[in-house]
Amino acid sequence: MTLIHTLTILICLAALFSYVNHRLLKLPMTIGLMAVALVFSLILLVLGKLGFGVEAEAQRFIGAIDFNEALMHGMLGFLLFAGALHVKLDELLDLKWVIGTLAVIGTILSSLLIGGLSYVVFALVGLPLPFLYCLLFGALISPTDPIAVMGVLRQARLPKALEMKIVGESLFNDGVGVVIFLVVLNLVPKETVHVTDVLVLFAEEALGGAALGLALGYIAYGMLRSVDNYQVEILITLAVVMGSFGLADLLHTSGPIAVVVAGLLIGNYGRQWAMSETTREHLDNFWELLDELLNAVLFVLIGLEVLVLSFQQPYLIAGLVAIPLVLAARWITVVLQVKGFSFVREFNEKTIRILTWGGLRGGISVALALSLPPGSSRDALVTITYAVVVFSILVQGLTINRVLGEGPQAP
Repeated sequence: MTLIHTLTILICLAALFSYVNHRLLKLPMTIGLMAVALVFSLILLVLGKLGFGVEAEAQRFIGAIDFNEALMHGMLGFLLFAGALHVKLDELLDLKWVIGTLAVIGTILSSLLIGGLSYVVFALVGLPLPFLYCLLFGALISPTDPIAVMGVLRQARLPKALEMKIVGESLFNDGVGVVIFLVVLNLVPKETVHVTDVLVLFAEEALGGAALGLALGYIAYGMLRSVDNYQVEILITLAVVMGSFGLADLLHTSGPIAVVVAGLLIGNYGRQWAMSETTREHLDNFWELLDELLNAVLFVLIGLEVLVLSFQQPYLIAGLVAIPLVLAARWITVVLQVKGFSFVREFNEKTIRILTWGGLRGGISVALALSLPPGSSRDALVTITYAVVVFSILVQGLTINRVLGEGPQAP
C-alpha cells in the first residue's frame, strides 16, 4: 500500500471517528477519537474470531505502518512546535526551577523507581524480564506526553500556574525521557559501561538539542524580522521544525528539545518583534489546524495499535499491575520535589494530586516501546505500555476535572 493510500485511510477514519464522537459521545476530541478507534479495533477483532476475515486485513494495514517512525520522526516535531508556540516564556521562566526539576530530576528518578519496582513486580506475576528492559520501560513510561497533556488540558479547568507546570514539564521531559531511553538502550548489548559514557551521551542529546534549537530559532527569528509576508513566514516556521529534526538526527542530539526551544523563541520574541498582526493571525490558524489534524491521526493510530498487540495472559496481568505502579512512582517523585520547593515557594493544596493524575502518558511511550529490538521482551513491554497509555488517556484524562474539584485557587 502506497503512502497516499495509507494517509487516505487514516484521514477518512479520523473524520468518521471525530463525527461519531461529536454527535454521540461528546468527549474531548483526542480522548473521543482514541475511544472510538479502540472500540472499532475490538469490533474488528471479534469479527475476525467469528470468521469474517477483516481482522487479518486490518492487522496487515496497521503492521505496515512504522508507528515509531511516523511519530518520533514525523508528527512529533510539528506537534511540539505547535504547543511551544503558545507557551508564555515569562511564565515559564518564573517556574523554571520547578519545571526543570520535574522534567529532569523527576524523569530520571521516576525511570529508576519504575525500572526497579517493575523488575520485582513483573517477576512476581509470572513475567520475569531482564533488568535493563525494566529500566527501558521506566524510561519510556516516565515522561508525561505533551500531546496528550495539551489535548486534555484544553478541556480542563486548571489554575494558570498549575497548568503551566504541567505543560512546561511535558514539553521538556519527553526529550529527557527519550535521552534516558537511548542511554539505556545503548547499554543492552554491552557487558560494561562507564559513567562518563552515560554523561557524555546525555550532554550530547540534551544540551546539544537545546543549543541547536536556540541557533536555528535565532536564525529563523532574523529571517522573520526581514520580511512581512505571512506565506513566507509560515514556510520559515515549517523549515525550522523539519530542519531541527533533520539536523538533530545527523548531529545525534535531541530533536524534541531542539524543536521546543526553537518554538519558544519564535512563539515569544518572533511573535512580538518579527510579525505583523496579519502574520500572527495566519500563523496561529495554520499551526492550530495542523495540530488538530495530526492529533486526530495520532490518536486514531493509538486506538488501532491494539490490533497488533500480543494478548498473552502474563502480558495483560503485568499491564494491569503496571498502572498503579507507574502512578505510585509519579506520586513519589512529585511529592519529593513539591515538598522540597515548598520551603521557597507556595503551592496550591491540589498541586500534588493534579501533577500526579494529570501526568498523562501517550503516543511517545508507545512509539518508544515499538522501537525496541524484536523479541519476547519487546512484545511484553509493548502490551504493558499500551495498557498504561489507554488507562492514562481514557481514565485519567476523563476524570481530571473531578480530581481537581470545585473552585481551585491558583498557586
